[in-house]
Amino acid sequence: MPLSFTPSETLTKLKVTSLHRVLVTGASGHIGSYYAEHAPAHHVRRLMVRPGHTDGKLLSKWGEVVEANLSDRSRLIEVCQGMDTVIHLAADPSPNAGWNSLLQSNIVGTYNVMSAARMAGVKRVVYASSIHAVSGYPPDVQVKTSEPVNPGDLYGVSKCFGEALGRYFAEQEGMSVIALRIGAFQPLSKAAESHNAGLLDAFVSRRDLHQLIVRCVDDETLQFAIFHGLSNNRFKRLDLSDARALVGYEPRDDLAVENPQFKHTALAEEPETHKGTPQGSKGPWG
Repeated sequence: MPLSFTPSETLTKLKVTSLHRVLVTGASGHIGSYYAEHAPAHHVRRLMVRPGHTDGKLLSKWGEVVEANLSDRSRLIEVCQGMDTVIHLAADPSPNAGWNSLLQSNIVGTYNVMSAARMAGVKRVVYASSIHAVSGYPPDVQVKTSEPVNPGDLYGVSKCFGEALGRYFAEQEGMSVIALRIGAFQPLSKAAESHNAGLLDAFVSRRDLHQLIVRCVDDETLQFAIFHGLSNNRFKRLDLSDARALVGYEPRDDLAVENPQFKHTALAEEPETHKGTPQGSKGPWG
């Protein structure tokens, strides 16, 4: 059995056709707002933003908007009440973030969200990890979910903590957790115009990541999993096998097809196992 997942023996079954109550932290961000607008009809959305955030009115078209800070665990327990799943996106998203910010937002904040979800009886947390959790591997290695974490920066370290914390809550506390190592989340239009070769092996389109998130919310079988969130790129920094096999992930997009400057280079030959990633692959990853 791959080390990246464990099957659930206790997770309550939820039919995809039934209503599924979903809390999204960081709902005003790029990923959260796209999910809020495009989530399937059976996902009843509660969208969490920081107190006083100006995007609340816009988001209210897609679901109930609530305000909370990651530092306020009592309030987080309140907003988790009645939810089936929490999609935890709120964090300091900068790979260049300093330790103090990462400690408060990505470590203490992640603990507060997961523990609040557990105390409120939430069945599953879908946790936004990052490709940075394994960006320390050489650029010619395609990383599998079963391989050890290898962060390339402190931001990646904070995401490794979230993955480990998620496994603790899954294995020891009985709450299901799925961690998604998200790549460079970009709209197709920007990917098509980009001159950043670092996107070539790390790109994930909005609709592909959205599909993966929805499949993780709707899954009925997993207690814990780590999945890689990339599009179907010709060059893939991360292996997608587990997500394909376990939740039926079917990414549609490929940066090399969308971006003319990479098209002929990327389609020239078949990739080798654990190869095919260009040098200089570090980029604006999620």
